[in-house]
Amino acid sequence: MNLGSPDSPEVNDVKRYLRQFLMDGRVIDVPYLIRLFLVKGIIVPSRSANSAAAYSTIWTKKGSPLVEFTKQLRQAVQENFDEPVEIAMRYGNPSPQEVYKILLKKKPGLEEVILMPLYPHYAMSSYETAVEHMKEVHQKNKYTFELTTIKPYYNNPDYINALAESMKPYLQDYDKILFSYHGIPERHIRKSDITKSHCLSSAGCCEIDSPAHDYCYRHQVRTTTQLVVDKLNIPSEKYEISFQSRLNDKWLKPFTDIRLEQMPGEGTKKLLVVCPAFVSDCLETLEEIAERGKESFIKAGGESYSMIPCLNTNPLWVNAITKWIKEL
Repeated sequence: MNLGSPDSPEVNDVKRYLRQFLMDGRVIDVPYLIRLFLVKGIIVPSRSANSAAAYSTIWTKKGSPLVEFTKQLRQAVQENFDEPVEIAMRYGNPSPQEVYKILLKKKPGLEEVILMPLYPHYAMSSYETAVEHMKEVHQKNKYTFELTTIKPYYNNPDYINALAESMKPYLQDYDKILFSYHGIPERHIRKSDITKSHCLSSAGCCEIDSPAHDYCYRHQVRTTTQLVVDKLNIPSEKYEISFQSRLNDKWLKPFTDIRLEQMPGEGTKKLLVVCPAFVSDCLETLEEIAERGKESFIKAGGESYSMIPCLNTNPLWVNAITKWIKEL
C-alpha cells in the first residue's frame, strides 16, 4: 500500500485528490467542520493549480511515477509468490475496497491478506492512516479473512542494507549527504506519544529509551540515518538530517528548503540528497527535491547536486519484502 496520486495532472483530478488527502483527520487533525472549511474553502482552491503544474513536470507517458513504480514493485514481488500480489492506495486509485474485491475474485477461499505499507517509519499521517484505513474497510465489509500488517521497518537490517547499498554508487565525490525526510507537525509527534510525557520533552529525548519510540517518527528517522551512516562509515561531519514539504514553522526542523539555501555559504558545494521516508519516487522527491531543491542549491552557490533515487524496484528491496512476507 502506497500513498496514492491524482489520476492525471489536470486541475480537476488534482482537486479531487487533494480533497480526499487533506480531509483525512490524521493529516489535518482539527475538528471536521474546521477541516472542511480549510480544505474546501482555502487550501484546495488556492493550491490546486500550482500542484497540477508541479505534477505535470514529473508525469510520464505511463502516468504517475509513484503509481508506476508501485506497479513495478508489485510485479517484482509477485515473481516470488504463487499467491496474488496487488496494490492499494490510501488516496486515489485503486482503493482498498477495489483491491479486496480483486483478491477475493482471484482467491474465493481467501484466509489472510498481508498488508505491506510502503512507509518505513511510523507517523499518524502516513503509516497509521494507511493501516487504519485498510482495517476500517475490512471491518465495514465484514470480510472473513484475516488482515495481517507488516510493522514499521525503519531499523530492520534488510531495509537498512538495501538503502545503504542503493547509496553506495553515489559516494564518490561529495562534501555532504543531506537525509531529507518528509516533515510532519510537531503536534503529531506529541499526539503519537503513548507515554504523553516523553516526545519533544528535551533536546535528547530521541536518545533516551522509551516505549514512545515505537510510534515516534522523529526517533525513527534518526535511527534510520544512524544505522545507514554507520554501515557506510560516513563521518558525522559529512551528513545531516532535514525535513521537507513543510506547511508552517511548527513542523519538525531543520527545514530542507532552508538548509539547501544555507549550505553553499557554509562550504558545502557538492551535495547528495537522499529521501529514506519514501520508498517510491514521487512528487516530493522528483519535483520538490530533484528539481526545485537543485535549483535552490545551485542558485545559492552550490556546484554539484544529486538526488539519490528511492528504492523503487531495487533487487535488495524486493528481496527484503519477500523475506518479511515469508517469515510471517
